[in-house]
Amino acid sequence: MELVAGSYEQVLFGFAVHPEPKVSGDCQQKWTPVADFTHHAHTASLSAVATNSRFVVTGSKDETIHIYDMKKKIDHGALVHHNGTITCLKFHGNRHLISGAEDGLICVWDAKKWECLKSIKAHKGHVTFLSIHPSGKLALSVGTDKTLRTWNLVEGRSAFIKNIKQNAHIVEWSPRGEKYIVVILNKIDVYHLATASVSGTITNEKRISSVTFLSESVLAVAGDEEVVRFFDIDSLMCLCEFKAHENRVKDMFSFEIPEHHIIVTASNDGFIKMWKLKQDKDVPPSLLCEVNTNARLTCLGVWLDSVADTKESLPPTTELSPVSQEEQPKSNKKESSNAVQAAARQSEPNTKKCGLTGVHKKPAEGSGLVSAKKRKMGVMLEKKKRKKKI
Repeated sequence: MELVAGSYEQVLFGFAVHPEPKVSGDCQQKWTPVADFTHHAHTASLSAVATNSRFVVTGSKDETIHIYDMKKKIDHGALVHHNGTITCLKFHGNRHLISGAEDGLICVWDAKKWECLKSIKAHKGHVTFLSIHPSGKLALSVGTDKTLRTWNLVEGRSAFIKNIKQNAHIVEWSPRGEKYIVVILNKIDVYHLATASVSGTITNEKRISSVTFLSESVLAVAGDEEVVRFFDIDSLMCLCEFKAHENRVKDMFSFEIPEHHIIVTASNDGFIKMWKLKQDKDVPPSLLCEVNTNARLTCLGVWLDSVADTKESLPPTTELSPVSQEEQPKSNKKESSNAVQAAARQSEPNTKKCGLTGVHKKPAEGSGLVSAKKRKMGVMLEKKKRKKKI
C-alpha cells in the first residue's frame, strides 16, 4: 500500500505503509509509513492525482498529465492534450483514464497504449470535477458554466444537461450508483438516480474541499477547516465530527482492505493521516499513523499493490501516439431521467458494449504519450519562440 500526495511545491510524495505485527496486550495494530519516493516531473503545482493497479497519474497547473509506473518506480511519460490546468483525473478499472481541465475538455484515454480515444468539448467554461458511475456506463461532470452534465459513455455522447443556479465544484456517485451528490460552496445537494432531482441538502460550516463516500448512505465531508464530519445523506444529519489536522483539510480518500475500513486525509499543514473507521459511524475514527511531508499538500491518492495486469506488455515511454481532433458532443438536448437510467442499465455484462467501449474509436490527434525528455525539449522550444516574438 502506498500513500501518494501532490503539493504546491510541484512534488509528488510516495509513502509505503506497512502494518506491524500485533504485540500481545496491544489493543490496536500499529502501522508505519516509510518514505518511498519523491517525483518532481511538473513545472507547476499539482492539482489532481489518480491510481490504478499499475500507475499513478498526476495533473498540474502546467497543463500536463504525468504517468508514474509504480511497479518499476520510473516516469512513464506525459500526456499533453489539454490547454489548461488539469482539474480532475479518474481511472475506470485498469483500461481507461478520464481527464477534465480548464479548457472545458473531457478526454478519455486508453490506459494501456496511452492514446486519447475521445476528446469532448464538455463545458463552455472550465471542467471543475467529474465522477464515473460504478458501472462505467455513465459519468457526471460539473463546470463553470453552471451546468451538471450526464455523459453516456457507452455511446460517447451527452445524455442529459441540468442547469444549476451556481457553479458546482464537486460531483460524486455513491458506491452503488443509486445516488449522487453535487457540492456548491458549503452546500451538498443529494440526488437520487431514479428521479434525477434533489432529495435533500446538507450544509457544512465552511466551504467544502473534499468528500468521500464511506457507504451508500454515509458521506465524509472536509472543508476549509481542521474538522472532518460524517453525514447521513438520507436523514441529512451529522453523525459525528473530529479534528483531523491543524490546518484545512485539502483531500480525502477512503478504501477497504481485509479487517479494515480506512479513510486517509491530507492537509495544508503537511500531514497525511490514516484513520481506522469504526463499524458505528456515529463514533469518530481512530488514528492509525501519520507522516509529515513538510509541504503544502493539494491532492491525495492511495495505490494498492495488485498482481493484475503484470504480464501484459506496456508501450515504451518514448512511443508517440497519433495526434487528435476535438469532438463536440453529439447531442446537447435535454433527455429525461429515464434516458439516464436506461444508459446506466444498458447492455448485458457479456456483450461488447460494456462501460467505456463506445469511445473505442481512432485515437484523436495532438495527444498521446510523450517522454519526459521530449516534454522538456518542447517547453524549451516554446520559450525560445516567445523570446523571438518579443
